[in-house]
Amino acid sequence: MSITPAKFLTHYSRRHFVQLATLSTLLAACRPASEHTELTRNGGELDTEFQWQRWRCQELAVLLNDHPWTAGVKPYLADFEALTGIRIKLEIVPEPDYFEFMETMLRQSPVPADVFFLPMDSTAYRLWQDNLLQPLTPFINNSQLTESSYNLFDFPEGFRLAAMYPPEQLDQQLFGMPATFEAYILFYNKQLVNQYLEGQVPRTLPELIEAARKINQIGNGDFFGAVMRGVKSDAIIDTVTGLVLNSWGPEPTPLPHNLWFDGDWQQPRFTDARVVEGLAAYAQLMQAGPPNIKEIDWPQATQLFQSGQAAFYIDASLFGPSYEYSAIAGQVGYTVLPRSQAASLTGHWLWGLGIAQQSPQPEAAWLFIQWATSQKMEPQISVTTGGAPRFSSWLTPSAYTEAMNIDYALAVQTAMQTSRPTVVLHPQWNQVAIAIATAIQQIYDGTSAPMAAAELQRHVIQIMQEAA
Repeated sequence: MSITPAKFLTHYSRRHFVQLATLSTLLAACRPASEHTELTRNGGELDTEFQWQRWRCQELAVLLNDHPWTAGVKPYLADFEALTGIRIKLEIVPEPDYFEFMETMLRQSPVPADVFFLPMDSTAYRLWQDNLLQPLTPFINNSQLTESSYNLFDFPEGFRLAAMYPPEQLDQQLFGMPATFEAYILFYNKQLVNQYLEGQVPRTLPELIEAARKINQIGNGDFFGAVMRGVKSDAIIDTVTGLVLNSWGPEPTPLPHNLWFDGDWQQPRFTDARVVEGLAAYAQLMQAGPPNIKEIDWPQATQLFQSGQAAFYIDASLFGPSYEYSAIAGQVGYTVLPRSQAASLTGHWLWGLGIAQQSPQPEAAWLFIQWATSQKMEPQISVTTGGAPRFSSWLTPSAYTEAMNIDYALAVQTAMQTSRPTVVLHPQWNQVAIAIATAIQQIYDGTSAPMAAAELQRHVIQIMQEAA
């Protein structure tokens, strides 16, 4: 039986009300460590080695984005408090304001938050460069601070690499723990595919473009062949990178440069045939969409697809679970990106959890991160996101897998195996990302893909020379 996020959270809210009452008694009775009696950990197994209550009676300030992951963790915070004796002081900031708020907070002294929701991309890299992040590796490697069952390698390597610094060096440390991720997959409207493509889902990128064009012509403005993020914004770059990676093939795309630079910031490779193909494919899918596609970002694109007005939509996998509670519930198909090379490839972007460099209680902060990203808690929290970043969460029967559409789960699990980071670790990357979005709009408007790519190459060289 499927468990909807709403039912799942309601089920647990009742028992957490009781736990909150119990917690107030527990916290009022804080005792010295010598008097500590080991508790039964969440799940019912007696932990005779790891001391979850080592930092009891402390108050931990946690800053989170107003995100589905936050909705997922909130019902369990009373469990953490009962398990550890640590009181959580939670602050939630709406996403449009979160990034600026978070960076301002990290630069304050004393810092007003210990643990925070960390975008594991060029933002995290910039925070690391400014010495605003605590390294997590020393905590992970300390058996007194980390349970022996905590398996770091249950997270895909590509997820961990997104926040391992310094890049390209052997002495890297991890500065963010994956909390939820999005990979870029293909959503399709089964009804439109069955009616106009005889139920045949495109298996290659050229087939997808042709199918989207066909349905768009038939729709004549009533429905569309595809919908994509089309705005000229750096916010589309991760979806774009996922599609370009699919055209890239098996050649490595190491950080910090990713596929966009040839191992040197002064050597962009936007004229590489594979990059040109990926950018052109993105623009061609836009051309099979609504006439206002250049004003459409993910909220509008998602709404259009949910209303049944688009046959195909390439975007973040975490949108998938919401479709099963929309107007097209039961009519959505999920699959990996139709291959361009021999196999389907894609990219991913992550939210993680980090610790402020100036936190006065980093060990207690790590205890929270360890708990929230553990093999036990991570799948339960991730029911609301569809983005559990541990392999094990997708492989074992649980409340998480029961809540997922089986085709969705298979598509994401397959994408995780070939997914690569979409991040580029350079302070001017946002400027470059906007230049890429501009080039895609130029192709959409009729500029040839090679010509737009050549202009983009010149523009990015200028950006990087000015930054040097």
